[in-house]
Amino acid sequence: MPTAATKRKPNSPNIMVIISDDHGYADRSILGVQDDVDTPALDRLAREGASYSNAYVTAPICSPSRAGLAAGSYQQRWGARWFTDSEICPEKVPTIAELLRNEGYTTGYFGKVHYGTEHHGDRGTPPQHGYDESFYGLAGESMGRLNYLHHSEESVEEYGEAAVPMAVQPLWNGEEPQALEGFLTDAIGERTRAFVAEHADKPFLATVAFNAVHNFCWQLPAEELAKRGLPSYEDWNPGAGEYLDWYDGAISPHLENGRAYYLAQLELMDAQIGLILDQLDALGLAKDTIVVYLTDNGGSTCNYGVNLPLRGTKYTLWEGGVRVPFLLRWPDRVPAGVVREGLTSSMDILPTALAAAGANPAAYAHSDGRDLLATDGHEALHWDCGWQWSVRRGDWKLHWVEPGSPVAEAIRDVEHAEPGSGYFLSNLAQDPAETTNLYDAEATVAAELAALHAAWVADVGSAGVESASVS
Repeated sequence: MPTAATKRKPNSPNIMVIISDDHGYADRSILGVQDDVDTPALDRLAREGASYSNAYVTAPICSPSRAGLAAGSYQQRWGARWFTDSEICPEKVPTIAELLRNEGYTTGYFGKVHYGTEHHGDRGTPPQHGYDESFYGLAGESMGRLNYLHHSEESVEEYGEAAVPMAVQPLWNGEEPQALEGFLTDAIGERTRAFVAEHADKPFLATVAFNAVHNFCWQLPAEELAKRGLPSYEDWNPGAGEYLDWYDGAISPHLENGRAYYLAQLELMDAQIGLILDQLDALGLAKDTIVVYLTDNGGSTCNYGVNLPLRGTKYTLWEGGVRVPFLLRWPDRVPAGVVREGLTSSMDILPTALAAAGANPAAYAHSDGRDLLATDGHEALHWDCGWQWSVRRGDWKLHWVEPGSPVAEAIRDVEHAEPGSGYFLSNLAQDPAETTNLYDAEATVAAELAALHAAWVADVGSAGVESASVS
């Protein structure tokens, strides 16, 4: 097996995958949709690389989406569909980090981890699925979130019953716990840049998983609140009321200044991305580095993200739940400022990276993704959460939600999101906002898509992903 010290292959680029959390589809200033947004670093990536206008993740929530991205495969192949059954891929299925490490890459993971229910030492932790270096928090231990400001045993003791929902547990540095009483977004950026500086002479994979812009966005440094004229907002205090009552007041439409808190977190994350891009320039690595940016699921409207012109939000299979910002920059190899309209998936990152690294295609032949630099996109994409599913082929999308689903009802009650009910067929070229249900009018198309999805379900649920060597 190649060691981390292996020198760069000819034309073997670094790979940097930047993942944000719940970033609204419309919330980039280059789009001109929202005039309150300022994202110069993301705008720079769009100007200097490719923007994918029909890019998707594999689930409308973080855990299964992140699992699919890591393996470059539909996570339903190992039974991951919703919060209740999501886990990272089994050992027989290699992750992007394991495969690139086989190609001589040094691998680093920095930020949020949330594939499912992982705990220290589990495969879901970065040291156990291919990362040589890591600095991370296990969000699955804290209701899917990480606190932006506090991570220590002292904070756990101080928060008491609120420690889990407020996510203040210590972080991890590899296999060792690490306290952080400071702004997490800055720490993720700093650790990423330290890794890049140390490994500038060798090919590397850097996975950068920001907690931003997940709720609760009021957790900002005091100086940022003062600079922006924003009041502080208190985390849950068990002595002051029930958690769900407090939570309802801490999300849209009940949180005063909610959009301003969200935008502050977005701007501060963008600033860290800008510093990373500046460092690549300063080290002469920009042309040797593929940078990919995306978010883990559609923007969360309960957290004041905006997904216009798309319908829906995180948790749902409307376009606003699964279509995401997706940018790829590789100077001199990807045209600057180009917009690519083919069906694109987060699963494509793995085969794109492996192909660029010069790996034998057999090493990633099991992937459901496609090399973005060699193909125009997928013929069809599928989603399946158990209680809701959808399929897109070309401009057509068929969407189904189990009528009376208790999961759907909980999402309506707690997250103020509407998943829909029953079948909904749309032509996204004519109706990107999914306003008109064509299910009855286009019965033949609906039947074709239903049959296509049934065949996909049979495929992913039959033999599972074929194993590939990770040694």
